[in-house]
Amino acid sequence: MSLRDLHIPSLEGARIQETIDLCIRQGYRYRDPDAPLSWQLISGESIQQKAPRAPAQAAVVIGHSGTGKTEAILRAFHCYPRQVITHDHFPNIVGPHYQMVWQTVDVPDSGKAADLAANLMISWDLTMQRWLPERLLRFEGRYGGSKRDGPTMLNEWRQVALTHFLGALHLDEVQNFFRLESKKTRQQKARTGEQRELKIIEDQCLKWMLSMTNTWQIPLIFSGTPDGVSALMKRLSNSQRLVSSGFHQMPRFATPMEPEFCQLFLKILFQYQYVQTPLTLTDGVAELIHRLTAGIPRLIIALWIAAHRIAFENSRDEMTTADLEHAASTYLAPVQDAVEALRSNDSGLSEFLCKRGLGYACGMRSSN
Repeated sequence: MSLRDLHIPSLEGARIQETIDLCIRQGYRYRDPDAPLSWQLISGESIQQKAPRAPAQAAVVIGHSGTGKTEAILRAFHCYPRQVITHDHFPNIVGPHYQMVWQTVDVPDSGKAADLAANLMISWDLTMQRWLPERLLRFEGRYGGSKRDGPTMLNEWRQVALTHFLGALHLDEVQNFFRLESKKTRQQKARTGEQRELKIIEDQCLKWMLSMTNTWQIPLIFSGTPDGVSALMKRLSNSQRLVSSGFHQMPRFATPMEPEFCQLFLKILFQYQYVQTPLTLTDGVAELIHRLTAGIPRLIIALWIAAHRIAFENSRDEMTTADLEHAASTYLAPVQDAVEALRSNDSGLSEFLCKRGLGYACGMRSSN
């Protein structure tokens, strides 16, 4: 089961790390604590005035569930030695000050501003408490209750983030900002071949994010599934801002013969066999694993673990291709329709199945 923690870096993951680093460093260039304008911005004295030559900074990471986009972003963030930096001496502040280098949160399932603000506040307090246990919780009592004002809470969090010079904010699962059309409408469009659409749940969230990049100059990193990112970037004005610092696609392994799959990923994975007689990596075995998982890294790991369980249940100290096929038809049975859809390159059907079947059955996070 420890193989669930296995992370095999990819070239695109390294590019994501580079993009994040550029965003953070350039963000601090324009939000220099020594500059009076930075403090005017924080205090609200200069809301309409932007720092000189300060363009919007944002980047997007897109990929099907299980391709490793979130893990790549988190690994990039953890390249920094600390998430919270303590400054014993800081410009314009008496006593120590605490700088938040990065923060990551999931967009809530509801897609509403109040719930997004609550996630941001809870994440902020938990992070500060982890690095500085003696610190009091900044937002305690602010994210509960039934009469929450989303815009007010978002602006309160934003003011605190600016004061602590947040380097970059990562919003994951951006598809949660949107909702699917009714089942009846989806079925009608499926019969006619018409493209389905996602509807924004609350405009306030998108307006707030654009304000973050335009006025408050905090770099944003977005990640989500293809349909959610496409909906987010439907307007040219939005897409220009969101990819101003980078656009990354985390693809699944498209074919069993591509070098990154058979010569890198599988070659490393095959080192982790807990049997006396291990399975030999051949072209045929690579093709089988790809057929059973559609090249989704998280599914490949799940299949590998399940195949070991099949081998152990049969009291055999060896791994065979039959174990892989048996594992796919039993432990991974609920995702086989989604796998087939992905392999058929039916993008609409595959993404729908990923959200309804593959995401649920394999412990993947789902937007609905």
